[in-house]
Amino acid sequence: MVAALAPILAPYHETSVVGVKYAPWSSEFLLGTDNVGRDMLSRLIYATRNTLLIAAAATALGFLAGTVTGLLAATVGGWVDNALSRVVDIMMAIPQLIFALLILTIVGTSITSLVVVIAVVDATRVFRLVRSVSMNVLALDFVEAAWLRGEGLYWIMRREVLPNIMEPLIVELGIRFCFVILFISSLSFLGLGIQPPTADWGSMVRENAGLIIYGDITPLLPAAAIAVLTVSINLAMDWFLQKSSGLKE
Repeated sequence: MVAALAPILAPYHETSVVGVKYAPWSSEFLLGTDNVGRDMLSRLIYATRNTLLIAAAATALGFLAGTVTGLLAATVGGWVDNALSRVVDIMMAIPQLIFALLILTIVGTSITSLVVVIAVVDATRVFRLVRSVSMNVLALDFVEAAWLRGEGLYWIMRREVLPNIMEPLIVELGIRFCFVILFISSLSFLGLGIQPPTADWGSMVRENAGLIIYGDITPLLPAAAIAVLTVSINLAMDWFLQKSSGLKE
């Protein structure tokens, strides 16, 4: 709701300089101002929308790519499985943050490149999960019966395998979303994520970190927002897993 209603809830625009820099909390600026005089409350609200939208786009793209390639590798097998698995192994051997920093330094730090790079990094984890659970399903009798009926590859993946792996996929979607939010915030804190003047939780921590020396907790507010969101998503995924599994309290 905060992300959707950001222009209505925020007292000022995220890029508007409305006061002196590092103004204290007051009735005019409820959370003070940042290092260039922008309202911290407004930027915190807008950062919610910016972070969630970019994280959702990167998660959706990475999850789609990882699911399709994982299903294809498990169902086709042979050289297709070997080729895709070796590429994923090579990419996973490189630390995520280093890989992202290297690519973003080369191609630039636009929103599009940020989403694509994070999606590529995230797709490798999804690929491993989808391939693993799909191979368990493909070994079952009803899949063998579908092959014997003459069903095609696409039909097998869409009608036989995918519906039977949805539960772990949905839980993984929530986990991946949390990791993407943390990843975007980490990149922004290092200066290669969402670029100023666009508001982002990670960059807000970096820009105002000096206030901690003077006992001002303002830089901790975007960090707390990251923590609250990730914990909330994990709790929601735990609830969904419990409901879908039919377990009682």
